[in-house]
Amino acid sequence: MNIEDWKSQMKRGTLEYCVLILFSHCDRYGYEIMNALSKYSIIATKESTMYPLLRRLEKDNYLHSYWKETNEGLPPRKYYSLTKEGEEYIRLISHEWDHLISAIDNLKGV
Repeated sequence: MNIEDWKSQMKRGTLEYCVLILFSHCDRYGYEIMNALSKYSIIATKESTMYPLLRRLEKDNYLHSYWKETNEGLPPRKYYSLTKEGEEYIRLISHEWDHLISAIDNLKGV
């Protein structure tokens, strides 16, 4: 495996966490999430990846969706918001993430 393969695999494994972090700030729609991830060079995602993930997070009751009219005269957009269960899920993931980073940092010092 080369470094690009490893980076791709690592990013795929953290996509869900990154998406949930963005929802912890405010309600968003799918394309907006994709742009935010791309803007910060975190993960370039495609619609074929993003929308199934959003549907699964909604099915698992971590997100709630609703339609909202736009000001630009465009069709309504489907927005997602974090549920209480989603907030708890982020808290648990964050705890595990922090534990993992700490363990890796400890390994570096061995």
